Amino acid sequence: MNTIGRKFRVSIFGESHGDLIGVVLDGVPAGLELSGQDFEQDILRRKSGAKGTTPRIETDCPMIVSGVFEGHTTGAPLTITFKNTNTHSSDYELFAAMPRPGHADLTAALKWDDCQDPRGGGHFSGRLTLPIVAAGVVAKKMLADATMLDDAPVTAVQARIVELGGIASGDSDSHKMTGQWQEVIDQAIKDGDSLGAVIECTVPEIDPGYGEPFWDSVESLIAHAVFAIPGVRGIEFGDGFQAARMKGSEHNDPIGPDGRPLKNGAGGANGGITNGAPLTFRVAFKPTSSIRKAQQTFNFLTGGMDTLEVPGRHDVCFALRAPVVVEAMTAIVLADLVSIR
Repeated sequence: MNTIGRKFRVSIFGESHGDLIGVVLDGVPAGLELSGQDFEQDILRRKSGAKGTTPRIETDCPMIVSGVFEGHTTGAPLTITFKNTNTHSSDYELFAAMPRPGHADLTAALKWDDCQDPRGGGHFSGRLTLPIVAAGVVAKKMLADATMLDDAPVTAVQARIVELGGIASGDSDSHKMTGQWQEVIDQAIKDGDSLGAVIECTVPEIDPGYGEPFWDSVESLIAHAVFAIPGVRGIEFGDGFQAARMKGSEHNDPIGPDGRPLKNGAGGANGGITNGAPLTFRVAFKPTSSIRKAQQTFNFLTGGMDTLEVPGRHDVCFALRAPVVVEAMTAIVLADLVSIR
């Protein structure tokens, strides 16, 4: 489905090459200050144009259609749309006969009897992460609004790339492109290939009590939302998979005099509930599936294997634009948890 959340409900709509895409947010409290300018910073972080990203440049100007009056949210459903203006739909005609490896071209055609919109990936496109980022802006405002929370507000959700093309960042404070990352991106561009990356997300100050046991554990809800981002292949909290190679004495987090963990092997949650330590997790993104490098795949028109070189405009590493998307998904989940606490 295209909706997530219980009381703070987020619904996305549209296709990559349709007239517009957008999001409807239900459960936004009345009285939040909100204008188009509030979206600028996060939208710019997702924007393409830098080396390694798609040359498709859109204005990405948010249009607040409903739910805001005189600069404040009204409590009614909040609708935000974005126009699609820079589309080359003819680039995608080939994929009806030769669905792209790694894409939803074939699965969408099988599920919807060839009635799907294939242009630009249609509803499966990374273009749909733009309205998710917009929803994240509103969610972050909800989390930072002290009047909504009995406890301290959540003032920051921070994500950054920590590994790209198999090369880890050496600077834990750096959000900039390293020289080695530039080199592997340049090589991938030269080869007509693509790269994956790992993004780490941290909520540095979050009170205990977010989440529920079992089905609605804070990790389960975040994982659900994060796996909706196109191209995600894995997620781990705290020590993550490394915990399987550790002893209990190494992985356990001793509790300090203030009742909070002295270390953070669990990633900020025990029993599905935040424990007062920073909520910390990492997300693995696959390499972009659309590549210029020749691939052997099935041609349904000729009935045999054929060579596919994907035309069009695609990211070499779409994870370069994804940290803000991971932040948005995290904020959306936490804002919903605030609403139902």
